[in-house]
Amino acid sequence: MISPPAASDLVTLRDVKFGYGARTVLRDINLTVPRGKVVAIMGGSGCGKTTILRLIGGQLRPKSGEVLVAGRPVAKLNAEDLFRMRRRMGMLFQFGALFTDMTAFDNVAFPLREHTSLPEDIIHDLVILKLQAVGLRGAAGLRPAELSGGMARRVALARAVALDPMLIMYDEPFAGLDPISLSIIGDLIRRLNDALGATSVVVTHDIIESLKIVDYVYFVSEGRVIAQGTPAELKVSDVPYVRQFVDGETDGPVPFHYPAASYRSELMAEIDE
Repeated sequence: MISPPAASDLVTLRDVKFGYGARTVLRDINLTVPRGKVVAIMGGSGCGKTTILRLIGGQLRPKSGEVLVAGRPVAKLNAEDLFRMRRRMGMLFQFGALFTDMTAFDNVAFPLREHTSLPEDIIHDLVILKLQAVGLRGAAGLRPAELSGGMARRVALARAVALDPMLIMYDEPFAGLDPISLSIIGDLIRRLNDALGATSVVVTHDIIESLKIVDYVYFVSEGRVIAQGTPAELKVSDVPYVRQFVDGETDGPVPFHYPAASYRSELMAEIDE
């Protein structure tokens, strides 16, 4: 008999399998995200990290297994209940995905206008509060084209937390940022999570910045969780894949060379010709 998720866990994935057609993406994924914590999901490109976020958000349904958010099976929710649950989730998309024809103010105001019936003066105050939290109150009237990459990412973060979500999901929040912006975003992820009493799931490749701010890490490879632990535990891990990822080694469990016939044999065949 499978035991129920702990009350302290906001997100639970149990024996989750998922694939597109005949291609299997996730195999027997098991992970938990405790309330109030920042948890990272790491791994190489194409390993299924973003798919996990989509399963949690209900955009995808597992082929088998169970995805629970706040104790409720996401795949079994009807449209109305799923919509209600998504209102309690914030999402920072890769590269921000701001509305290009809207100002920073209107981008942050968008979820408030869409999902609440608050009067415009209250929305104004809430938007200014969120922009102040990410240091961009003075940029409220600027459009995305007038913002640097790091500033645009901060506006997107303010939009993601506009409704004070219980769960915030980040899809590669550090991608394409300079070192200063990267550090700012990392600090904001941690501080906003704690200030809002939220829970965060961060999908990322950035091992150095992530280990500074997260409470726990899951490493995914070939659709499976192959290692997990606190940042301190992973820094001394002897799992070869983790070592290669943490140390940035060019060759290892993830090989440098794409599979090919013997190099010597190929050269000799050319000489024989």
